[in-house]
Amino acid sequence: MSNEDRRFLFLLGSSRPDGNTELLARKAAEQLPAHVAQRWISLTEHPLPDFTDLRHPRQGGNHARPESDAAALLLEATLEATDIVIASPLYWYSVSAQTKRYLDHWSGWLRTPGVELKATLAGRTLWGVTALAHEEPSAADPLVGTLRNSAAYMGMRFGGVLLGNGSRPGDVLRDTGALARAKTYFTQEPPLATFPYEDPTPAP
Repeated sequence: MSNEDRRFLFLLGSSRPDGNTELLARKAAEQLPAHVAQRWISLTEHPLPDFTDLRHPRQGGNHARPESDAAALLLEATLEATDIVIASPLYWYSVSAQTKRYLDHWSGWLRTPGVELKATLAGRTLWGVTALAHEEPSAADPLVGTLRNSAAYMGMRFGGVLLGNGSRPGDVLRDTGALARAKTYFTQEPPLATFPYEDPTPAP
């Protein structure tokens, strides 16, 4: 896909504006060509309701398509995007509650008549950005796994997660390694996501 056709959706999952994760995401976005569309949505400013699972007849069957609330906004933005960037701080070693609620709503949209979410997102790219206070990057492995597995289930490409370190406001801007990685983060060609158990076993 050419850059002219790409449409980036940045979903901000922090409970505070201008947090370290958002700052790092914006540093990465600065490197995108000017003609590449960017759309930024705060999941805190557009809160989704708790997800209700209606998969089975006893729960009411299929989900109706949302028309005029935060769910409608986020569904429309998700369907339009060629690249979805989940910018969530590391909260208790995984994505934030706002981010998890958004991903939970994918389950409903998968079953919404006329949406075809899985077919639409197949081949598109999921990216992640997070800031963590922990000095050991592996502390973010559960967050990375959540995004990777979500991408694999949807048949999407996965660009990995851009990690930065920071706790106090603005800390990530002093993480020179993260800022350097941000400059090239969106230039890579991500592979199709796979589940960990699908990875080939390395030869002894």
